[in-house]
This record gives sequence, structure tokens and C-alpha cells, in this order.
Amino acid sequence: MRTVRESILDVLRARGITTVFGNPGSTELPMLKRFPEDFRYVLGLQEAVVVGMADGFALASRTTSLVNLHTGPGTGNAMGAILNARANRTPMVVTAGQQVRAMLTMEALLSNPQATLLPQPAVKWAYEPPRPADAPAALARAVQIAETPPHGPVFLSLPMDDFDAELTEQEDRAGQAAAARRITHAAAPDAATVAGLADRISRARSAVLVVGDDVDASGAWDAVLALAERTGLPVWAAPVSARVSFPRSHPQFRGDLAPAIGPLGRQLEGHDLVVVIGAPVFRYYPYIPGAHLPEGTELVLLTRDAEEAARAPVGDAVVADLALTVRALVERLPAAGAPVPAPHGQVRFPEAADGTLTPLAALTAIAQGAPENTLWVNESPSNVPQFHEATRIGTPDSYLFSAGGGLGFGAAAAVGAQLGAPHRPVVCVIGDGSIHYAVQALWTAAAYKVPVTFVVLSNAKYAILHWFAQLEHAQGAPGLDIPGLDVTAVADGYGVRTHRAQGAGELTKLVRDAAAQQDGPVLIDVPVTTELPSL
Repeated sequence: MRTVRESILDVLRARGITTVFGNPGSTELPMLKRFPEDFRYVLGLQEAVVVGMADGFALASRTTSLVNLHTGPGTGNAMGAILNARANRTPMVVTAGQQVRAMLTMEALLSNPQATLLPQPAVKWAYEPPRPADAPAALARAVQIAETPPHGPVFLSLPMDDFDAELTEQEDRAGQAAAARRITHAAAPDAATVAGLADRISRARSAVLVVGDDVDASGAWDAVLALAERTGLPVWAAPVSARVSFPRSHPQFRGDLAPAIGPLGRQLEGHDLVVVIGAPVFRYYPYIPGAHLPEGTELVLLTRDAEEAARAPVGDAVVADLALTVRALVERLPAAGAPVPAPHGQVRFPEAADGTLTPLAALTAIAQGAPENTLWVNESPSNVPQFHEATRIGTPDSYLFSAGGGLGFGAAAAVGAQLGAPHRPVVCVIGDGSIHYAVQALWTAAAYKVPVTFVVLSNAKYAILHWFAQLEHAQGAPGLDIPGLDVTAVADGYGVRTHRAQGAGELTKLVRDAAAQQDGPVLIDVPVTTELPSL
């Protein structure tokens, strides 16, 4: 008779999930014993880092990732990263060990008495199988749910004594049958809906497209590009985008919408129809009141997420597969006769006077050193406009940022992304404040020789909070400066090769050399001036 462990491993093999990100505890050892040679275990030194690595891995590889955490304490440590994964729409199965069933009622040490409640509402589904025999089928179901649009993390609590339990032949077959099921998610809108939307676009005096993260995530990049070029419409990026979903050097690209109600509404003035594709309507923060849309402007949202459609404060919505919907629109719409708009103008940022690089100068030097097929991971929140100005990303699957609003994604996600897309160079641009939320990821990168190029923009402060302090009239708040950090010393201690760049030419060379090698991670510290974003 086969054991639950053997059946679970076959479920994972059937789903193509053979990389496990984890930080093991005593309740997880029964799952991991006699670890098979065709699986890979990636150790992280802290649970939030483990989830962040799995997040980057899933997004870069377009697969479902598997995380193994230590019962309640490990899940608690990971919660911020799980919230980020939910915001990022990351297909992820999070498993956590549980005390043996015989001691759950007495709540012995390391029992998680309400295991399914702890990760909520950050996960799509949380479950603890009622019997050991149910664990393989529950795992198969978890994968299916994680991969159902909108993608997201799910949670399984697995008692430690389940893994050696023996299965009957029928129970074993049930788990494998569940794993073998394939569900296709490709809901297309009916012809009347497509025709109606095409007619609205054709009749509009001045329509505009707004593209969001799910364009890139769902594989709709080419379809949206074809729609823009066929109609000649200007294209905006949705506010606080975590991915690049339209070529930023394209002549129809207009930039990023502001993440605030009043300013965003004013940006859309002059347009009578706004077609939003694969984005919330809209991701707002901070609160600056005003009209969501200009007077007389209509909005239509195309999304795979029914909840996203329901919570939008304005406009109509079509819930369907993005690529299928947009391709159908392209077939319905005539080619535009209007001239192509002028190229998106270059944004200028002030230069430093004391020789320290400005963020734009540093990011331009980084972009000049990075290979053409770089996968960028960004966690320098105060320098996002400068980042996009310098890189002008023009290909899909090339940019990752956290949609969750919390720090700790960048360093860990970069390590996972490089493991998930080993054929591409990964360059992580990160602030000196941000990197310390997941600094343990540096150890994993060094231990597994993951060739990530980390470029730390150091200004000894949480610059984005200085901006919010101005905006919220909260000057004088404590804890916004972080003097005395030496990120190169910390990275050296984790076994990472480090450099400190002083000039643009040196920085470009260091990035070029680091991205070209495969011997492990490199960290480059770059002192920069502070420039606060504006709305």
C-alpha cells in the first residue's frame, strides 16, 4: 500500500510542480523526509522571504509555485508576503504543517487550532483535510483553485502524521484522478457584446485605452497592441501598475495615470470613452477627492475578475478572457485613418549638484548596462517614474513590481524570478529601505548561486514616506530616516559579491559585467539623491 506522502508527490509531479520553497520546522519534516531527487528544495531563512521567492518564481515561469511553511508561527511570519501574492494575482499553493491529529483537541504545542482562519482573507481558499486519505485530492483541488482566474494563493494545513498513513488503492486513485484533471479558462464574450463595444469605440469622439497588469499576465499583450495600432487610440498605463503591459516607447503611449481620484479624472479630460483592459478601476492611493471621470465620459472595463468588475465605482464591465475579447474587437473595428500621435515626450528630472547621482542618472546608467532581454524587478517606490523613463520596457514578461503596497517583495521575488526564468538575466532595482524587508534572500541567492544583479539605490531614508508626509501634512513624523546602513557589509556576510559605484560609467560597467556572469549574485550599492514624486 502507498502512503499519503507518495501520493502527494505524484499529484505534484502530475501538475508539473517540482520546486518547493520553504523554511522547515518540526511539523514539516514528515512531508520532506526521503526527499525525491526529481524535486528541488529552495531554502529561505525567513517565511516572508520564502513566499516572496515563490511569488517571483510563479510570475516569471508562468507556473504555479509551492510553499512549505511551519504551522501557525511560520504562516504568521509570511502573511505580508501572502497579501502581496494575492494582489499580484500569483498562482501559489501554500502548505503548512500541523500538529498530529491525536493532540489537536488538547491544543498541544505547535497546534494551529484554527488553521484555515489564520491566512484569510489573503487566500482564495483555506482547507485542512478531514482525513489523511483526503490530502492528495485536496492538494489537487488547491492547484486548480490557484490557477482559476483571477489567480491567487491558496492554503492547505497538513497534519504531520498524515504523510505516513497508508492509502487503499481506491483512495490513491482518487487523488491521482483529481490531479489529472485539466480545466480550461477561456470565456469569450458573445458576439452581441463585442459588436456593441466595437460600436461604442467607433462612435466615440475621443476614446482612450488604459492597460493594466492582467494584459501582461494573461498573455494579451499582442492583442492589445494590435487593438491600439488598429484604432490609433492613445494608451495610458493604469495607476500603480505592477507589470508593463504596453511598449513604453510606443508613439501612442501616454504614460501612467495618477493613483488618486481627482488627478486621474483630470488626466482623462477630453475623452468621451475610456476602455480599461485588465486593470482595477482604479488603484487609488492617496485620497485626493474629485470626479472619477470627467463630465460626459463613459467607461468600459474588460476583466477576467468578476469581483473587480463589481467593485468598480464607475462604468460598465465585460467579464471574459482578455485576449479573446480584444482579438474579437480588432476584427470588428475598421483601421483608423487618423495620423499616429506624436511620441510620448521624455520626462526630465533635476540633476544633482554635488556629484551624487540622481535617481534618473543612476537608472539610466543601469539600463545602459543591462542586457536587452533583462527581466526587471523593481522595489524602489519613490523612483518608479524615473525607472520607467530610463528603461522604456517594450516586451512582455519583463517587469515585476508588487501590486500589494507593502515592502519585502523585490529582493525575494528577484531570486525566485531568476530560478523561474534561468534563461534571462534578472536585474533587481531596490531601495536601501526596501531591501532590508527581505534581506535574507541574499543568503539564498548566494547559497544556490542564483545570478541576480541587485542594484541598491541608497539615500538613507524611506523617501516615499517623506513624500506622503508632505501630502498628508504630517511633517515631523518619526522613523522616516534610516542612517548608518551598510548594505554591502550585510551582503558580504551572506556571501554575496559587492561593489559600491560612484559614477554613471562605473555603474554601467558593473551592471553589464554582473548580468553577463552565471557564478552567483552581485550587489551594487549606489548612493543617490532624493527626489520625491508628484501627482
